[in-house]
Amino acid sequence: MSAPSAGRRAAETGTATLHIDWTLCDGRGLCTELLPELLERDEWGYPLARRGDASSRSDVAVPARLTEAARDAVALCPRAALRLRGGS
Repeated sequence: MSAPSAGRRAAETGTATLHIDWTLCDGRGLCTELLPELLERDEWGYPLARRGDASSRSDVAVPARLTEAARDAVALCPRAALRLRGGS
């Protein structure tokens, strides 16, 4: 049995999930600067979740203490490549 996805874990715990749409992203890295606890950049500059396997690194569980920073990252993303799901 595989580990639950970040989205499913977030839904179960009431936390938010930050989704990265790599088809829209151009790797500017602003989100990684705003959320260094959650995101890192790959060798081309695209954001990845710091934790998780390769198939789930576009969905990041956001702890409550970082929800406001995640909202800022979504609002400031120049390519609108981020979505925040769930949480309050």
